[in-house]
Amino acid sequence: MTPERDPLDIPSPDAVTDDALLGGRIRLLQPEAGYRVAIDPVLLAAAVPVRSGERVLDVGAGTGAASLCLASRVADCRISGLEIDPATVRIANENMRRNGFADRIGIMIGDIVRPPIRLAPGSFDHAMANPPYLEAARAAAPPNAARAGAHVEGRASDGADLAAWLKFALSMVRSKGTLTLVHRADRLDHILAELRGLAGGIVVFPLWPDATAKPAKRVLVCAVKGSAQPMRLAAGLILHEADGRYTAAADAVLRHAHGLEL
Repeated sequence: MTPERDPLDIPSPDAVTDDALLGGRIRLLQPEAGYRVAIDPVLLAAAVPVRSGERVLDVGAGTGAASLCLASRVADCRISGLEIDPATVRIANENMRRNGFADRIGIMIGDIVRPPIRLAPGSFDHAMANPPYLEAARAAAPPNAARAGAHVEGRASDGADLAAWLKFALSMVRSKGTLTLVHRADRLDHILAELRGLAGGIVVFPLWPDATAKPAKRVLVCAVKGSAQPMRLAAGLILHEADGRYTAAADAVLRHAHGLEL
């Protein structure tokens, strides 16, 4: 008798882990050996200025962590995710089903160079993205192909760099719609250069490791398509107390699904 096929089309039950986000509000299946979710997509979802009933595009959705966190925070928003890897898309859509969001979130296969035709430019109110953080010329790619594609620009099959990510995401939102992304602080100059002439009203929101003088390693950036408003540097969020625990403000976002006001 032929054994029943795994509905996720993964090689074994050990190929994915079952993890929790938002203090257990969200359960997330994710590859054991591929890209692993940390706090970045949770913070990203908390920063998107979406209202009930609006549409959001999650560019590079992965297993759906940011989409799930956003849907958990904002009732009745609708989210479409774009992800290049078919196996990851299957896991992502299973995550939507398991968490009860299959009617509000759909993850589709595609890339930003050749997006699905059903993704019409200007049809979203907001876009969010957690692009690969490392420049190909300066990074040693991880041996795992999935990790390499998630961490290093141009290592995914579409070969897209940071400029392509930002231009695609902005093309998908309506005039005065927003793009929110999380990225490395040392790439901020590149991000601002690529947004120049395309978006304004930019808010840079540092994610401080603690209350000491340590520099921020990550930033959240929110930009308004077609705006001529000047850039603003926000106070940001302090992540950790001196003993390593999350601050009350960070804990409210990471465990209790609170939003961030950029």
